[in-house]
Amino acid sequence: MEKSKMFLPEKKTKWRLVAVLSIAIVVGLGAFMAKESSIVSYMSDDPKACVNCHVMVPVYNAWMHSSHREWANCNDCHVPHNNVFNKYFFKAKDGLFHASVFTARAEPEVMFMRSESATVVQNNCLRCHIQQVTQTKYDGFIATHGKNRTERKCWECHQEVPHGTIHGISTVKYNIAPLPTDSQKTVVPKWLQKSLDKE
Repeated sequence: MEKSKMFLPEKKTKWRLVAVLSIAIVVGLGAFMAKESSIVSYMSDDPKACVNCHVMVPVYNAWMHSSHREWANCNDCHVPHNNVFNKYFFKAKDGLFHASVFTARAEPEVMFMRSESATVVQNNCLRCHIQQVTQTKYDGFIATHGKNRTERKCWECHQEVPHGTIHGISTVKYNIAPLPTDSQKTVVPKWLQKSLDKE
């Protein structure tokens, strides 16, 4: 009995060491991943936060060349605006889904919104464009237009808004990945820059 009592403190020490090391590894990896993924930037409304994922560069560039750039950023369209809690809850939930898909390299060539995201985007279209949707002056021109404006998704007709007509990751117009088109970095090749400088 005395021998077993002697070994008990040693076992507790080993267990504590393993527990402390495991917790340190988990916390360290979590901190490293948070830093590498620029996790704090996702709390902002800055559209460049979306470009942290290189897969989103073509979509960002298409938005940069659209008229919506002057009036709306990514969050204006893609997160709910009914209250602050819902906004950040949806943003976190959707962001974790996107991060897991992109990390696993499982993103499709052509990305489509999930039904929950489509509902949010539709509500935000109506939030900004309610006057155009509820105007009745065109109802006599197209008999079902009033009904279509309230029961259909906006992008069924307005397919180019705001990301253009071609939605493949590698086929979006203005795609110069991995750099956003509004980047301060030069995207002109050196040989072409020399030629331009001579002129």
